[in-house]
Parts: sequence; structure tokens; C-alpha cells
Amino acid sequence: MANRVVVIILNWNGEKLLREFLPSVVKNTNSELGRVVVVDNHSTDGSWACLEQEFPNVERVLFEDNFGFAGGYNRAIEMIEAEYVVLLNSDVEVAPGWLEPLVSVLDRDENVAAVQPKILAYRDRSKFEYAGASGGYIDYLGFPFCRGRVMDTTERDCGQYDNEVDVFWATGASLCIRRDVYRAAGGLDEAFFAHMEEIDLCWRLKNEGYTLKVVPSSVVYHLGGGSLPMNHPRKLFLNYRNNLLMLHKNLCGKQREKIFFARVLLDMMAGGLFLLKGQWSNTRSVIQAYKAFREMRKAYPVPESSACLTGIYPRSIVLDYFLRGKKKFSDLNFK
Repeated sequence: MANRVVVIILNWNGEKLLREFLPSVVKNTNSELGRVVVVDNHSTDGSWACLEQEFPNVERVLFEDNFGFAGGYNRAIEMIEAEYVVLLNSDVEVAPGWLEPLVSVLDRDENVAAVQPKILAYRDRSKFEYAGASGGYIDYLGFPFCRGRVMDTTERDCGQYDNEVDVFWATGASLCIRRDVYRAAGGLDEAFFAHMEEIDLCWRLKNEGYTLKVVPSSVVYHLGGGSLPMNHPRKLFLNYRNNLLMLHKNLCGKQREKIFFARVLLDMMAGGLFLLKGQWSNTRSVIQAYKAFREMRKAYPVPESSACLTGIYPRSIVLDYFLRGKKKFSDLNFK
């Protein structure tokens, strides 16, 4: 059973995060089931010295460049042998017994490509965490949301989403996936660099006929914003650009034309709202994201047929949230 699973923590300038979060991962990861490896993405702080001095028994890999979230994990997974790999953010604390339920689901059903735990907020453990909550979904315009988090509203965890269900995407903050499936799918799209790449990967896996699940009997606590704050212009740029790229890669011509028309209108409204709030840097991020997208889309062929749309919310989550007052996942109607 040893080393069936490798928990990979990709670190970049996270010296403080390593001290705060790595101890729980080491303590609560069953060494008979797997091992923990920290991969350093060319940090410029004291991360490497911290690992050597304070965590000498933890395996570590040092990259000579920053390959981003996607590139870093692709290289790490290629070089590390295991049946299953866990992509775990450096700002995640894991609860005791967190790994076993994830592995159990993958062992039970070979059609399940990847799973995620229930993710609660590190600072307020009664609430779901933004980046994953209890499983990810998207609406037909490509806007992501979760069981337990719609737009910026996170619900309190009262056990309402503790059932194991199929999801559209599993968060990259804590993603347990079959290594061979990950590699066969081409891994994370490195052009994304960071943000949205796990949703794109999950969509591609669904296109191959696989399913993805959330396993709430496994619990972790995510700080969030460990690399970039929520409203950082760089993060906003990556989210907008990568979301557009994901839609371009996974929608056929007729779908794309209709959806992109609606997206441009909504994104223009968002850019205008940032401007009214005096957040010019955020408005500029939206504009730059569209410019970058127009150049990068040339590298991707246009799909000849529709990609898998199973599990996509058929309405606009933005309009439902702001105009119809649907603030909870349980308020949504997927029919």
C-alpha cells in the first residue's frame, strides 16, 4: 500500500504558509497509504531553507524556474510515480483521516477520474471556502460556482451538502486524481499559467466519459488567496482570460458565437462597474484579458462538435444571483 498516493504541495514564496500548514499535512497523511512531497516553484523567499531546516524529513523538489500552477504540477506529476496524486495548495490544513475517503472512492469506481474533499474556510470553519466548497459547477456562460458558494456568498456548513455527488469540476486546491488519467489528458493547460486550469482539465475529462465527485466525508480547511489576494488585478486578468480560453476550447462554433455575445455584454458591464468604483486597474485587467485571449485562441483548434455539457447550469448564475436573489446553491434549478 505504501506510496499508492503522493500528496504534492506546489510552493512559491510560501515560507510562512509552509510553517503554518505543512505540519497538519504531514501529521494527518497516513504514511502507509502515501507520502508528502513539496515542490518549490523557484521561490525567492526563505522557503527552501525553511524546508531543509524545519522539515528535513519531508521530500522536496526544487525547480530552477517558476512554471506557474499548471506547469509546476505537470512537471512534478511527470517525475513522481504513484497510482493517485493529490494537488494540494500550500495554504490548506487537512483534518485527520482526510485522505482515506478520497482513495476509497477512486478504488471503488474506475470511471471516477478525480475527487475533491469538502473545503471549509480556514479562518471561519463554520463556512464553506470560496475555491471549491462542496463541489464545483459552471453556468452556460462559463461562470463557476460551487455547492456552498454562489458568486461571493459562502454558506454556513450545516451538513446540507454532505452527500457524495457528481460535480462538473473539482477544485485544484485539493484535487485527488488518477495519475495515468491526468497524463493521458495532457495535464493542466500550461498556457493558463494559473487559475481556471483545473476546470478546463475536468471538462476535458468529462469529454472522455469520466466522472468527478466531491467526497464530503473528507474535510480540509483552505485559507485562500495564499498566492494572490481575491481582488488582485493580476488574478482578475488570469481569471477572465483563462475562462474565455476554456470556453473557446470546449464549445463548437454555434455555441461559441451565442455564448460569447452574451459574455462580452456581461464583461463590459463588469468593467464599467469597476470603473465606477474607481478600480481602474481592475477595468484594465478585463480589457487586457480580452486582448490576450484574442492572441492565444489562435493556438487552439475549433471543436467540430459540442463538448460535454452534462452538469452545466442552464441559466446565468450572474443574473440569478444579482437580479433574482438566488444566493444559495439550493435555490438553483438545474432543470
